[in-house]
Amino acid sequence: MSIICDHVNYIYSRGTSDEIHALKDVCFKIEDGEFIGIIGATGSGKSTLIQHLNGLLKATSGHIYINGEDIYDSDYSLKKLRSRVGLVFQYPEHQLFEETVLKDVCFGPKNQGLTSTESQMRAYEALENVKMGEDCYDVSPFDLSGGQKRRVAIAGVLAMKPEVLILDEPTAGLDPEGREEILHLLKSLHDEQGITIILVSHSMEDMADYAERLLVMDKGSLIMNGSPREIFQNSAILEEIGLSVPQVTGVLREMRQKGFDVDISATTIEEAADSIMRALGL
Repeated sequence: MSIICDHVNYIYSRGTSDEIHALKDVCFKIEDGEFIGIIGATGSGKSTLIQHLNGLLKATSGHIYINGEDIYDSDYSLKKLRSRVGLVFQYPEHQLFEETVLKDVCFGPKNQGLTSTESQMRAYEALENVKMGEDCYDVSPFDLSGGQKRRVAIAGVLAMKPEVLILDEPTAGLDPEGREEILHLLKSLHDEQGITIILVSHSMEDMADYAERLLVMDKGSLIMNGSPREIFQNSAILEEIGLSVPQVTGVLREMRQKGFDVDISATTIEEAADSIMRALGL
């Protein structure tokens, strides 16, 4: 599934004294099967942007195209779109409400009109995908750990068989183990099932490790669009808008200033380690 954002503007409280121009002439294309990261400081427009991609918000002007179809056409089914483009909000476990894990994950497929049996089969598959064992199926979701709740919430979206999965800060508030579980899960869904992943995160390390391409937002505008390696070469611009480069990139730049012949474009721990070993002749 391809997504095109075509000169999209969005204004909150338009025509009032509280008017806020949240998105400003945003343009980009996402190809089928990509792993996209969206970064920007608080208030840059990230969350507003992703809510346009499955029609939760409608652009004040501009267009969103899914596989070449304008989602704002009068005969376009937004309900079908939201089944194909799944959106996981920040702290999605706050949306868990059913008595058991299995019932919660079945909720989405049932809303799609599937039978009880079909919904359960979807739920079993989704829970298996997020590595939740059968011993959890009849447990209350409120009795799970933070990371487990997050995985169940993601399973609830996966059970609707989306082609695109959008996640807004999915690791927020988790301990390091829970955070790694979620990120490895997303990589697995992308690599093994070909699901397009669109990830909003404040962690530059996570973006360097997992995203193939980054969209950088600032004050409602898309100011950069490129690979992590390309984006993180622009440290001055990132710092100006309240962001940073991955820690390893910063360390390598300090080493370069001290005379070590290291690759300052490296963004991951593995790349940095290789570069340092070469520089030291090891």
